[in-house]
Amino acid sequence: MLPNKFSLRTENRDGQTVVYLEGELDLEVASQLRTAMEPLLSLTDRRLTLNLKDLTYIDSTGIGILISVLKARHAKSAPFDVEQVPGQIRKLFDMTGITPFLIIRDV
Repeated sequence: MLPNKFSLRTENRDGQTVVYLEGELDLEVASQLRTAMEPLLSLTDRRLTLNLKDLTYIDSTGIGILISVLKARHAKSAPFDVEQVPGQIRKLFDMTGITPFLIIRDV
């Protein structure tokens, strides 16, 4: 694996938890994202936001994790959205048909 191929950081701000994703999200690093997201799924009193501004690539595994998070948050009636989605990632979301299910904010 290349050093710093993928990284994430979490920040709490204004009643929400924001997870910043950077680099390439694929099968090789998917477990890192799953591990980071697990404890955040149950924080139903806070909005959970994924900031994708610095995400350069996402494969089907990454999209699957995104859908899992979306379903888990929806089941708990907990707010979830994505923000600052790069054009190439948004195009992929459109092609795979998940865009209508996401709340996408351009901050």
